[in-house]
Amino acid sequence: MLKIRQEYPRPQFERNNWLNLNGEWRFQFDDDNLGLKEKWYEKGNFTSHIIVPYAYQTQLSQVNIQDIHEVVWYSKEIEFEENTLRDRVILHFGAIDYTSDIWVNGQHMITHEGGHVSFKVDITDAIKREGSNLIVVRAQDYTYDLELPRGKQYWKNTSESIFYTRITGIWQTVWIETVPQTYLEKVWITSDLDKKTVKFEFEVEGTEEIEIAIQIALKDKRLTEDRVKIKNNRAKREIWLDQQITLDWNHQESWAWSPENPVLFDVKFTTLVDGKPVDDVASYFAMRKVSIQNGKFMLNNRPYYQKMLLDQGYWKESLLTAPTDEHFVTDIKLCKEMGFNGVRKHQKIEDPRFLYWADKLGLLVWGESASAYVYSRKYATRMVKEWMEMIERDYNHPCIVAWTPLNESWGLDGVMNNKEEQAHSASMYYLTKSLDQTRPVISNDGWNHTKSDLLTIHDYESDKEVLKQRYSTKENILSSMPARRTLYAQGWQYKDEPIIVSEFGGICFKKGSTEGWGYSVAESDEDFIERYYKVISAMLESPDVQGFVYTQLADVEQEINGLLTYDRKPKVSLGSIKKINDGVWKK
Repeated sequence: MLKIRQEYPRPQFERNNWLNLNGEWRFQFDDDNLGLKEKWYEKGNFTSHIIVPYAYQTQLSQVNIQDIHEVVWYSKEIEFEENTLRDRVILHFGAIDYTSDIWVNGQHMITHEGGHVSFKVDITDAIKREGSNLIVVRAQDYTYDLELPRGKQYWKNTSESIFYTRITGIWQTVWIETVPQTYLEKVWITSDLDKKTVKFEFEVEGTEEIEIAIQIALKDKRLTEDRVKIKNNRAKREIWLDQQITLDWNHQESWAWSPENPVLFDVKFTTLVDGKPVDDVASYFAMRKVSIQNGKFMLNNRPYYQKMLLDQGYWKESLLTAPTDEHFVTDIKLCKEMGFNGVRKHQKIEDPRFLYWADKLGLLVWGESASAYVYSRKYATRMVKEWMEMIERDYNHPCIVAWTPLNESWGLDGVMNNKEEQAHSASMYYLTKSLDQTRPVISNDGWNHTKSDLLTIHDYESDKEVLKQRYSTKENILSSMPARRTLYAQGWQYKDEPIIVSEFGGICFKKGSTEGWGYSVAESDEDFIERYYKVISAMLESPDVQGFVYTQLADVEQEINGLLTYDRKPKVSLGSIKKINDGVWKK
């Protein structure tokens, strides 16, 4: 029996006092958009049911209808146990696609726009401490709006080409936490590998003067403690760990995070009022440095070759929502078993639970936004808002080693020559840098780059001799046009950025009855292995390519170019894939 998602949804910032609201909710389509006029939010007595957090288009939702219904309503009644409540009650939504309105006991609480990021609302003044409380959600999607950041969700009835079944409404965990009157709302955590320090930037909600006690531990051994007083809702503290962590004789930082050594430091933040503890938050961080030096991508001050997979983050029975938390673990372990050290999360702001497991198990991640398809001022406003919220939510995850706000000129089809669109591309780079100086930013993954820390190239050529020639010298690379587009937009040029081939391969290999497509076609296991060897070895043999992103982890609907089937069954020997990735495979 499937265990409906009950794990803590925000593992980078965990409290004990919380209530998971996943499970059965009442549900209603509103095709005539009558709900607001008829005040459905007052009673919420809808006639259907749905299993949250799965979208109605999915099997696991128990609705499983793929027809377009742009307005949907949810309701759920909950009662609080008095001993679980504290001063303030916060209602959280992992993600609702696309706009949403929330009512509690008939009182409108918030309107939120953005289909891929988390949001919250303080419902303290709207709830009843005794008796039943009614939560109502109205979600609206905009199927045909191409200025909307949507990623791979298709705007037509049936998925085709590179686009997949869309979702509407709640698709990540809904939950409640209770907090003191003044509480710790956010901590930005920035480690400095060279100085052996970690900096905490605290943001507090409320009016009381409080103190935060900080405890840092490594592998259950307490390393240090500190305290910081919070005035005017903000404070910073940098803690030196140079006396607690040392190098061994082989210069191997056993405490530095990497895919090969995913060591995490535990940290607990205790809120004190008049010296008495009123709240605890558990978190973690890593000592991990990403940098670019002399044209080289560096992890922890050493050149690091990224061997990554394109990961769409779709599942057959639940689309964008992982069926269970264990499905994240399975995907990450399969990636590593095949010899990959990272994934490029493609056209999706992923669930924080995936990022937690990538932190814990050791997998590099490129954080990417869902693109729109038409440029306009409205698009730019939507895009910037959601992108900033993503960075704020995910900044603390050490697994994220690059930010990718734009992909293949989607939404910027004229960026080659259009100054307005070039300005948007460059502005996304600088905006990201204004929020995060610790990671490289890719301006427009694939081609037509503007300001960018990495030169990333999409190239689905399958002939090894062509690939060897194309990537044999930097001059050949820079003059190439794999997608019949220049690598840089007009007026922009290469400035010794590390070169990553961030989409390639895509070999179609049918396993089972699923029909579909890929970029080249393998007819047998042996044929697939040979084709895979040719494209991977061309990358490994290039003196200038510093990493690759193979397309892709798993089949998705009509795309059958995964190393795994849609239900995550290996198509060929995982060991053979690993040997090829390691450069030791023999014919």
